[in-house]
Amino acid sequence: MIVKRLLAVALLSAVAAPVAADDAKPFIGNWALTIPDGGAGWLGVAETDGVLKASILWGGGSVVPVTSARVEGDTLILTRVSQSRRKAAAGKAARVQESETIKAKLAGDQMNLTTQRDRGDGKVFGQASFTGKRIPPLPPKSDLSKVRFGDPIKLFGGENLDGWRLVEPRATSGWSVKDGVLANDPKQEPGQPRKNYGNLRTVQEFEDFNLKLETNVPKGGNSGIYLRGIYEVQVDDSYGRKVDSHNMGAIYSRICPTEAAEKPAGQWQTFDITLVDRHVTVILNGKRIIDNQPLLGCTGGALWSDQFRPGPIYLQGDHTGANYRNIVLRQVIK
Repeated sequence: MIVKRLLAVALLSAVAAPVAADDAKPFIGNWALTIPDGGAGWLGVAETDGVLKASILWGGGSVVPVTSARVEGDTLILTRVSQSRRKAAAGKAARVQESETIKAKLAGDQMNLTTQRDRGDGKVFGQASFTGKRIPPLPPKSDLSKVRFGDPIKLFGGENLDGWRLVEPRATSGWSVKDGVLANDPKQEPGQPRKNYGNLRTVQEFEDFNLKLETNVPKGGNSGIYLRGIYEVQVDDSYGRKVDSHNMGAIYSRICPTEAAEKPAGQWQTFDITLVDRHVTVILNGKRIIDNQPLLGCTGGALWSDQFRPGPIYLQGDHTGANYRNIVLRQVIK
């Protein structure tokens, strides 16, 4: 996934402030958010050496640190400060500092939040309310050698799109089947309004599983494989780059591969992915690059933020072209 920005945003340095441990304790942990437009978000709050810090995911893009976090009475106050370009006189662009204030109060394991923005001119905008829910602590990782899997389910038969549908019903579909390959070709026409191409998901939904597939990403290509519709395994032409949480095989912006195992663009590559008890293992081209690592919350572009809800496999189709084949899933037997 490419980081989505409504504005050209650059986060300013986070500010660390001392906090009273008793005041902060109720807020510490991970929170599944349903943001104002109904999209999926996440909030992580931690206290280290008396300093309160927080990170947030707002719909699309990456998990990012907030600028400051503090507690006043029964309220958690988060501030995000960014800089954006706006048109000024004579059509010139001027940098404007914009701040967002998020306030949160608790009702048991539920969080009620408000947000508002300002550009330093005294005019408040973007006011909205939204909710969060505490995510239970992670269980210990499972011994995968003892996990039992069911019979293989062929998610893609190589002949048609049976068993699949667009995530966004009104979007344009770039998906088709060619020579046994599930192909996405999101073409844009020069001089025409940009077409909104759709992501493709399985009709069937799953809990924990092992997923094997092959993918072929073109030069400069970018796609993604969403597990349960909420965790993105990045598909990207990142051959030759240093390891990063936005490269091929990463859990987007959350878990960085231990090594670069991707092939050059235009070659078929293999994925072997196991999701069990909110822990994930990724084997790319025969190399284990993520080994049973914990998933703290959803990633950008998730269908929802609930980590316990069954969900589909979905393939990102709104960025660039990418091909998939031999998509086979085995569910965990509990």
